[in-house]
Amino acid sequence: MKLIHYKRGNESRLACIQENKVIDLHGAYVSYLKDKGELRAELLAEAEVPSKAVGFLQGGEKSMSLARKAVEYIENNASEEERKEWILSKEEVKIEAPVQNPSKIICVGHNYQEHIREMGRELPTHPVIFAKFANAIIGPQDDIPLKSITNKLDYEAEFSFVIGKRAKDVKEEDALDYVAGYTIVNDISARDLQMRTLQWLQGKGLDGSAPMGPWLITKDEVPDPDSLDISLKVNGEVRQQSNTKNLVFNVNRLVAFLSEIMTLEPGDVICTGTPGGVGVARDPQVFLQDGDTVTIDVGNIGTLENTVRQV
Repeated sequence: MKLIHYKRGNESRLACIQENKVIDLHGAYVSYLKDKGELRAELLAEAEVPSKAVGFLQGGEKSMSLARKAVEYIENNASEEERKEWILSKEEVKIEAPVQNPSKIICVGHNYQEHIREMGRELPTHPVIFAKFANAIIGPQDDIPLKSITNKLDYEAEFSFVIGKRAKDVKEEDALDYVAGYTIVNDISARDLQMRTLQWLQGKGLDGSAPMGPWLITKDEVPDPDSLDISLKVNGEVRQQSNTKNLVFNVNRLVAFLSEIMTLEPGDVICTGTPGGVGVARDPQVFLQDGDTVTIDVGNIGTLENTVRQV
């Protein structure tokens, strides 16, 4: 299942996307419950299949299973009126980031071997972690803002995963049980701000500096997260290219490591790091400019594309 948020009017709601169809999961489940004769359909649906991703993920496998039943019902057994209300076309809505307000966005630095070499570093013995915040999140149909505060806006393609149930002191071999699914994040970085102090946060925390999408694909559709091709293009030119097998710390190790330090909650987003080829490490250096189109492809997951716009 491919999970998104969509916006129509002023409301952002959780849905799954199937080719050109956007299926509202909460609405479909309300219809399913009413068809079963449930008098408390609205109340139950808000608890079991909420209209926001973080609440939905808190429901774990039960909510996932009920959502699939709702999709089957709305496609095959619902009335024409119900289908028109809860099955929309992509053209009717704006597709937003699949996770809107996670409690944590944890990023991993220096995690691809070739990126570590280009930055002149040694392989780390422990993951290098830093944070972004929800203000950074934008969706696959949003522009990347280029603000006058920076002259060195850089790209970073990142294979990312989202936590599906509370994780504390998880063993590596059990780690994937705690993953809901996978997405793509572009860890946009203002290098001049990042490098002016020892701490990176100011260069990583700009509004709109975490384009995310095109969806959250559930883990059952990605059988091997350790063998995914990843690439980034700027205006069609390949700048980054690697495979997740080159990660120093893979998904399993990151879940185990992070959950020993902090409790991971459903909806938390973990960005696993970027391959070699970032703009700051090129000779000569090259940074994003107004009008540039940045395209990230990750095998089995999809394509995230955003345009840079001066603001």
